[in-house]
Amino acid sequence: MAMEARLTLRQTQRLVMTPMLQQAIQLLQLSTIELQELLQKELTENPMLEEAPVEEGPAPEPPAEAPAPEATPPDAPATTETVETPDLPFDLTEIMFGPPDERSLVQQEQHEETRFENFVGSATSLADHLYEQLRLSVGEPEVRRAADEIIGNLDEDGYLRATLEEMAEKTRPTLAVFDQALALVQTFDPPGVAARDLRECLLIQLREQTEPDPLAIEILESHFEAFQRCKYAEIARALKRDPDRVQEAVEEIANLEPKPGRRFAPADTRYVVPDVYVYKTDDGYAIVLNDDGIPRLRINPYYRSMLGRDKDDGARRYVEDRLRSAIWLIKSVHQRQRTLYRVTDSIVKFQKEFLAQGLPHLRPLSLRDVAEDIGMHESTVSRVTTNKYVQTPQGLFELKFFFHSGIATGRGEMVSSISVKKMIQDLVAQENPQKPLSDQEITRSLKQSGLSIARRTVAKYREELGILPSHQRKLATRRRA
Repeated sequence: MAMEARLTLRQTQRLVMTPMLQQAIQLLQLSTIELQELLQKELTENPMLEEAPVEEGPAPEPPAEAPAPEATPPDAPATTETVETPDLPFDLTEIMFGPPDERSLVQQEQHEETRFENFVGSATSLADHLYEQLRLSVGEPEVRRAADEIIGNLDEDGYLRATLEEMAEKTRPTLAVFDQALALVQTFDPPGVAARDLRECLLIQLREQTEPDPLAIEILESHFEAFQRCKYAEIARALKRDPDRVQEAVEEIANLEPKPGRRFAPADTRYVVPDVYVYKTDDGYAIVLNDDGIPRLRINPYYRSMLGRDKDDGARRYVEDRLRSAIWLIKSVHQRQRTLYRVTDSIVKFQKEFLAQGLPHLRPLSLRDVAEDIGMHESTVSRVTTNKYVQTPQGLFELKFFFHSGIATGRGEMVSSISVKKMIQDLVAQENPQKPLSDQEITRSLKQSGLSIARRTVAKYREELGILPSHQRKLATRRRA
């Protein structure tokens, strides 16, 4: 077959991700605080944008003939009314330093105003705590250098994740020196730090006690795997000890700290600002978007007028480009707010029973349900519900919270997985602490309530709720007693 050149015309349709379209998609995913930061940045960089002033009512005019204030005699008693003033009614520097003529030249210098947030102490990290102890310890320089390397390889729980061989290959100290350094660091506070696994961590803590339990040490040294599987009867038979005595040693081990660095972990504090508010009204529910702090954008009239009179092609192209970008940003922000409102309105429509009666009435909901309801794509709904929070009569929730799978009941209805977790949590809260409910017993109780659910699903939900297995809950009860 001979090859030949041919010219054909074909029509295709494809989506081109222009920078402006990418910006519009990005705006959908931003929270209110992130949107504020982006808009402030655009106001700084784009001269075509300016913030519209807040519309306020006209200030009240003073009367034409205002009576002159009467002079107060010096010996008149002070009135009970106080006038707010930014100045203190006394000289603070005179109280602190004495009369002005007695102040030294240093005291008379201009000092920067004290910022009280500088006095807030910072939390001590685990590494800083260990380095301070290393600085005060006595040892050879090579051992101290190796200990410094060991501390640098600890994770946030206080475990040594690098092997001594790996550290010895990268640094000058030998393996024998690292052995000495490890023994030194393991004597530091908190007890159990620099252990290489859980077994070693627990053994270090036991051996540092004034009167350690020899049976507990023997269980960790020789029967640690059986201890992890809670095979206490098997341990008692192997050691030829009374089961109650073994249980006593197990409780001693359970009182130890499996994560020595836990108390040095930084607190993760998150402040959430609702993006949407849902209020209960006589007619149903009202949805209010949180526009607080979001600047109202408009086109700067001065730069817009330059398009008609500027004859410089370069300047004109720059102004046109900035104007196009500004108009697109204003439209994108408006579209984001409109989409967020529509998605929230659809969620409220689906979850009215939850808003009125609480968590047990949360119904299963998918992104597709909301997307079909408002006529948008699922990906758009997913983006607009990312990092967004809504304040409802039932509390503050992330918008993603309302999307969960369902479990069928005996009556053919669907119950949200969140509601099922709440039921499991209530059953565990009401159980007898001496006889905790097993996963099978929880499954049986749920089936009596009309929920057909597998035992492995109950175990999965229990783990997601952070609830221990029944035998560990029983052990924790004995420990508290």
